[in-house]
Amino acid sequence: QQVLAYETDVTATVDPFAGSYVVERMTDDVEEAILGLMARVEEMGGAVSAIEHGFQKSEIEHSAYRIAQETDSGERVVVGVNRFQLEEEEPYVPLRVDPEIEIRQAEQLSKLRAWRDDVAVKEALVGLKKAAEGTDNVLYPMREALRARATVGEVCDALREVWGTYVPTDSF
Repeated sequence: QQVLAYETDVTATVDPFAGSYVVERMTDDVEEAILGLMARVEEMGGAVSAIEHGFQKSEIEHSAYRIAQETDSGERVVVGVNRFQLEEEEPYVPLRVDPEIEIRQAEQLSKLRAWRDDVAVKEALVGLKKAAEGTDNVLYPMREALRARATVGEVCDALREVWGTYVPTDSF
């Protein structure tokens, strides 16, 4: 109830669902903002160009900074963070993965690699790299590599060999 009351603006009107005009207005506002962002991306030459220019990353960072400032000042209520906190903090207990699970996973991976057809895996990964080097859709050769029982790591390594690793630009 507190999240709905303080984090959605639904309580800013007497009866938000009376004819649903408030919800409709909120929906229209979100749509308008989305269309504006889409237009800006198109002006930059599309999504890939916008990513290369750091547009999406910058928008996310600026939004996160604005929200953090609003939360810190109390202008934005975040239940459990700046309002309605617990009297006593619950102790943090980090998740500890049982070492036996890691051992079992390693054993399963070894069995998979011993059982699968390595020639088929290598051929499929070569096909994936070839598609990634050109303009072909990589989804189909990726699916074939996975069907041949290539691991996700092997598929990612094949793509990294061709495309490298994305390093976002700093916007600040």
